[in-house]
Amino acid sequence: QVQLVESGGGSVQAGGSLRLSCVASGIEFRRNDMGWYRQAPGKQRELVAFITNSGVINSATSVKGRFFISRDNAKNTVSLQMNNLKPEDTAVYYCAARRLTAQWDYWGQGTQVTVSS
Repeated sequence: QVQLVESGGGSVQAGGSLRLSCVASGIEFRRNDMGWYRQAPGKQRELVAFITNSGVINSATSVKGRFFISRDNAKNTVSLQMNNLKPEDTAVYYCAARRLTAQWDYWGQGTQVTVSS
């Protein structure tokens, strides 16, 4: 049974930082690409950043220079360090995993991030 469990969400003032973590089980973690998505109220889910199984990173323009994704294959964990948070970063953040195709196969339950001005 595949599980992706996110943690680290919360409420913070603008300019603050949070670190999200996602622990995966039931998959061969080191062979999977891992990603972070977010969905704000009334908006579509959007890609925040992903890291491939070989360590290549891609991130959305809106978070470049502020958010940093990393992975620890020994701990089956992918993290998202979020700095200089803005109110527009408020959303539910989801962890995702994919193995062989461009489609994300597995999703976590999400963790709420709220940034106040």
